[in-house]
Amino acid sequence: MNRRTFILGVVVALLAVAAWTATRAQPARAQQAPPASPAFTAAQAQGNPYQPPGTPPPSVAGATTPFTTYQAPEGVLGGGASVVSLTSPPTSQYDSPQGEASGHAYVRLTGVGQYVQWTNRTGKTVNFINVRASIPDSSTGGGITATLDLYVNGVFRQALNMNSRQSWQYEGNGNYSGSDQNPADGGPRDFWDEFHAFISGSPIPAGATFSLKEDSSNTASFYWINSIDLWHAPKPAAQPANSISVTSCGAVADSTPTNGTAAPGAQDSTSAIQNCVNQAQSQGKVLWIPPGTFYLIGTSSIVVSNITVEGAGYWYSEVYRDVPLPNNTPLGSAFQCYSCHLEDFHIDSDAMSRAEADGGGGAEDTTGTNWLIKGLWVQHVESSLWASGSGGTAEDNFFTAIWADGCNLNNVALTGTSGANLTATNNFIRGTGDDAMAINSVANNGSQTYTAMTNITMTHNTLIAPWSGKGIGIYGGSGHHVADNYIADTARYIGLGVGRFGVNGSDMTGATVSGNVIVRSGGNGYGQGQPALQIGNGGDGQGVGTVTNATVTDNTIIGSVYDSVGFSTGTNTNLANNTIINPWRNGIVISPPFYPAPSGNATITGDYVSGLHSGMSAFSNDSSGFSASPSDNSWQNSSAEGPYSGSAAAVPGTVQAVNYDRGGQGVAYNVTSVNGTANSYRSDGVDIEACTDTGCGYDLGWTSQGQWFRYTVKVAKAGLYTVSFRVAAPSRVPDAFHLANTSGEDLTGSLSVPATGGFQTWTTITHTVRLAAGQRTIIVSQDNGGWNIHYMSFASA
Repeated sequence: MNRRTFILGVVVALLAVAAWTATRAQPARAQQAPPASPAFTAAQAQGNPYQPPGTPPPSVAGATTPFTTYQAPEGVLGGGASVVSLTSPPTSQYDSPQGEASGHAYVRLTGVGQYVQWTNRTGKTVNFINVRASIPDSSTGGGITATLDLYVNGVFRQALNMNSRQSWQYEGNGNYSGSDQNPADGGPRDFWDEFHAFISGSPIPAGATFSLKEDSSNTASFYWINSIDLWHAPKPAAQPANSISVTSCGAVADSTPTNGTAAPGAQDSTSAIQNCVNQAQSQGKVLWIPPGTFYLIGTSSIVVSNITVEGAGYWYSEVYRDVPLPNNTPLGSAFQCYSCHLEDFHIDSDAMSRAEADGGGGAEDTTGTNWLIKGLWVQHVESSLWASGSGGTAEDNFFTAIWADGCNLNNVALTGTSGANLTATNNFIRGTGDDAMAINSVANNGSQTYTAMTNITMTHNTLIAPWSGKGIGIYGGSGHHVADNYIADTARYIGLGVGRFGVNGSDMTGATVSGNVIVRSGGNGYGQGQPALQIGNGGDGQGVGTVTNATVTDNTIIGSVYDSVGFSTGTNTNLANNTIINPWRNGIVISPPFYPAPSGNATITGDYVSGLHSGMSAFSNDSSGFSASPSDNSWQNSSAEGPYSGSAAAVPGTVQAVNYDRGGQGVAYNVTSVNGTANSYRSDGVDIEACTDTGCGYDLGWTSQGQWFRYTVKVAKAGLYTVSFRVAAPSRVPDAFHLANTSGEDLTGSLSVPATGGFQTWTTITHTVRLAAGQRTIIVSQDNGGWNIHYMSFASA
């Protein structure tokens, strides 16, 4: 699927229904009101304004994960449970639980009998779950423990352990963004933690319902549920050949679950594990961590060089760092990795904040060459991965509930002084207290000088709900490639920043930022109304140094909490062919509030902005010293036909029906009346409605004889193509439509739509067409009405 055209609704469904959004009454549509999904109907019946957040398919942006995430507000609510969502830009610099939530919304359970229920639609049995939730802090700080009950098909299955020991910090008394755990200081933040368990008894069958329900035995005064991750976890991996097990050196596995702190009576295995590391290094063997929890009690690190440390899978093998608190000893990371491989285990700790006194040490500090961090689940540490060196890769990791950075690729970790040709791909990172991902190029640190970073790649990562920091921060260096990432729901700060870091950072002299999807991002940190995408210096609060040669193209920015794109000082920026949908403030702004742009230049070409609210601007340049050269953008060509997204849809590829060309009535389309109900997606209204087909947010309906819609496509090569049309109709429609070109040539002949049983019951029909190479315009001509269309998918015949 082409990333520029998938946005029809998979991502428009990301937008929470804002109470302040102006809506326009539409004519009633006879016999074609689409049925709402059962989950949304139930939620609406209880006053739920939430719309599911969704994520694009990984082929477009984000990671491919071994789990499926269901958002709590998508579930069926019962017993008086309710949804709380962010419905307008925050006016306070302080956080809210909905601001920190993924989807900017959560379900609230506040009494016995209240629940949220889902149906297992993964197609597999589910034997392991992970719940993102919040329960109250204690009155004096330090947290409480409680349980919440899991039901399967309406029958109690087990009590899930939860705690608030590793959440709830406070910002009053001049302590903004600090690590204060005293509730008396007010200004709470860091509301969410994550709690996992294997399913007791048999797995949850495919098609079964399951719910989280507050019973009388669940003693917390409230339970806030944000999301649940579902796994069909494999069996534990077997010990690999040519390996040494940590148990052979005296490490002892503990089977008692941790719940925010070490299990009582836990035995320290630090020396035993280090001894086994040393043996593996001397013998050229793999170090094996079998199933069980192995404790590092104290402040020592495990130092690993040039070997692989491997576990049985992060559901089974765990290394838990238990630092006696309060701590007054300098803390390195749990693992210090020199040209090593760490794979397939879980790292957790008892840290109460990112502060060293609270046990805030990292998980893996890494340097050297060709290192690999793969298949790890990391929680409750200062930073998951802090890595320098060359040729290293971080992939397939799951980093959640982290006090500081998720994945920080830099030139300073351990003994490193450079960072080059490093890659982070297919990682899922959620709930970080600083940047979810960062390229962190340091120029100097006192007497030490570092080599500016080069050629860092970050692709297909999913970065969700950082409660402090950015989704991705590009801080200095050159030759970077940041593409096809999915960034959503920043609580305070910028979703994606392209610049440099402070007075000691390297200049940013070249980066390509393309194909990223940035959703509901930006925030009101320091009362600044920060944008979803920031280009230029000053994004870290220090407006210094050089930022130049940033190419920012083909990104999609949806539902920005403030401005979608903000420029500060920078030169030679190319902002091209980006799509901006429904910003809560402005589209593209030069010299936005708190990000001055006294000088600089940029070309701004082919960008498309839609869904602006009254009084907001698609583009403004508020700096007389900044030279911008906007051309061929949507706000300049409102009556000229052009591709919906700013660039032609690729063929082979999929063309979404609602992504017809822009240009208006008689230019891009011809309709006999405007009936659509989806102005949040396209301001022209026309004939767009909500859709329940798989992967569909909106379809094109209200078909009628004589109507037509134009689509600009770029055909890779001339030849025959099989076109798959995704259509729906209550009754068969003979001679429903045909494809034509701008010369009036009929490409398909009349095509009939079969009876599918409803306007939201979908099927696929196919036909073969011959297309010439290059940029072309295809016209869908409606010859008879009474049917809907979702997409046209072109494949080489």
